[in-house]
Amino acid sequence: MKIEILFEDNYCVIVNKPNNVLIHNSYYARNIKDATLLNLLKEQLNLELFPVHRLDRKTSGVLVLTKQKEYVAVFQELFNSNAIKKSYLGIVRGFVEEELNITSPVKNPDTKVYKDASTICIPLQKIELNIAVHPYEFSRYSLVKLLPETGRMHQLRIHMNKISRPIIGDYKYGDRFHNRMFENEFNCNNLFLHADSIQFSHPILNNKINVKATLPTDWSTIFKDFNWKF
Repeated sequence: MKIEILFEDNYCVIVNKPNNVLIHNSYYARNIKDATLLNLLKEQLNLELFPVHRLDRKTSGVLVLTKQKEYVAVFQELFNSNAIKKSYLGIVRGFVEEELNITSPVKNPDTKVYKDASTICIPLQKIELNIAVHPYEFSRYSLVKLLPETGRMHQLRIHMNKISRPIIGDYKYGDRFHNRMFENEFNCNNLFLHADSIQFSHPILNNKINVKATLPTDWSTIFKDFNWKF
């Protein structure tokens, strides 16, 4: 599997992470034996890289890594100070009619303590299909832009479920009937959550970085079948 390189300089590499690839081995994914993103990049670039932030295994899109371990804290400070703008795209069940600010607290999986979390959800496109999905004789979907203002684990997936607009392909927080319909009707099995872009001022060079990640193949299938433009 070749990883798409979106940006590279002497300090960092920004990649387009595929669906269903772990960034690195972890306790939570101890049963998954597939090659990690770090393994794949080491083989591809002959470099040991260090992730600055997280993406869920099932989520695709923009990920920033550094070339030296000591640079991680320098880049992470951009996240800590909200100096980075991250944008995600999602396909969700139901219609999202207006911009929403979702502020439900999210539980930390280690401490079990709920922490404040905030996500902006912006509707982009919607469609109603004459395809029955239990318990209805039709089905509705929205394309949304998601702007996380905090960085809790599974935050976007949890927040969309909280407003009854779960992300398609989410088997933990989503709707199994709609997930199954996408599998059967469109042969799409992946999570429809994609880290679309990232913008920040380079913490060492001070130049502006603005990177977008191309969408996975499943998205092209759905955009074509739904006649959505993006």
